[in-house]
Amino acid sequence: MAGTGKRLKNAAGEVNRETRYPLDEAVTLAAKLATAKFDETLELAIRLGVDPRQADQNVRGTVVLPHGTGRSVRVAVFAKGDKEREARDAGADHVGGEELVKRIQDEGWLEFDSAVATPDMMGLVGRIGKILGPRGLMPNPKLGTVTFDVGKAVSELKAGKIEYRVDKAGIVHLPFGKASFGAEKLLANASAVLGSIVKAKPASAKGNYIISVAVSSTMGPGIKVNPLALRALAA
Repeated sequence: MAGTGKRLKNAAGEVNRETRYPLDEAVTLAAKLATAKFDETLELAIRLGVDPRQADQNVRGTVVLPHGTGRSVRVAVFAKGDKEREARDAGADHVGGEELVKRIQDEGWLEFDSAVATPDMMGLVGRIGKILGPRGLMPNPKLGTVTFDVGKAVSELKAGKIEYRVDKAGIVHLPFGKASFGAEKLLANASAVLGSIVKAKPASAKGNYIISVAVSSTMGPGIKVNPLALRALAA
């Protein structure tokens, strides 16, 4: 533990707490300071000027990271017939209908990271909504995971499509790649995430929308980003 503390202290010493860095400098520095013995994940924490208690300010969406997440995503698809075959061809890890629902109901099986369903299967999937919902696994048409185009949905999830949602404190937390990606790929991923969130600004949100942004690695210090430099991402 002493070694870990010393390493973090040294990393923190390279960050100026009073400075709000341009996004590219923050990402580059965060990757540089990711010196743990494993491939650290880089994360964004974005504080938004919204009231999540208001339904029309509950910021939520998806974004496809240009260079993926750096981890393997297990996808389950609830479909039948031709759509079942389409899902398998697209690389889905688990595909089925009632037998898949029954396995989740009876065995508590949840060996997947994302779920997709065709609209005609949602009546069946609704039976396990109380199991999938709290874990963020329930298919949702607004997120593109309730669709007849299951091939596209599976391919996007495998390629690095991630979901974000503002929490009760008005903050969005999400990963945007691994330190081993290098600064250029990490910057492209971070820009995609922030661009999506900027464009998702609710019409009812007044005043300053992005209040603060910080970049960090799994074991590294937080690095403040200048939010004013993010305006171009809305273009």
